[in-house]
Amino acid sequence: MLTLFRYNWHVRDEWFEWCRQLSPEELNANRTGGVGGILETLFHIVDVEYSWICVVQGKEVVDPLFSDYDELEKVIALSEEYHRELERFFQQEWPVSYNETITPPWMDGQYKKGNILNHVIAHEIHHIGQLSVWARELNLAPVSASLIGRDLTQIRGMGNDQKAN
Repeated sequence: MLTLFRYNWHVRDEWFEWCRQLSPEELNANRTGGVGGILETLFHIVDVEYSWICVVQGKEVVDPLFSDYDELEKVIALSEEYHRELERFFQQEWPVSYNETITPPWMDGQYKKGNILNHVIAHEIHHIGQLSVWARELNLAPVSASLIGRDLTQIRGMGNDQKAN
């Protein structure tokens, strides 16, 4: 499961780099499907991942507002901040008790932590597919979604010489 989180972070970083070729107008243009435009969808991916893992950790969930992160560099900075925190959590608290149930503050009912973690991974992959469709609509090559051939041992955002366990 850690490999899939690292895969998502790696692909997300590549999408951020891909976005640098677009104007702010293209990044924010409303698109069919997804959560608004390209930038808002990337913000949504970052926010949802962090919120769910805060629930798994038993931490208070404080949702940032997109209006405070309406530029590419701001979303990248938020992603990097959250990523560093989540990577530390995974390094220190792994494995998570998959069968322990918790109640997210925005939902009724209890959910297993393992199912939540699986949902977070699938959620990002779903939205990455939407970004790929939008890239093709702009006549641009999307970021590769392949897990094969990626070095997922490097902990991105944690220093160049740190390796994942």
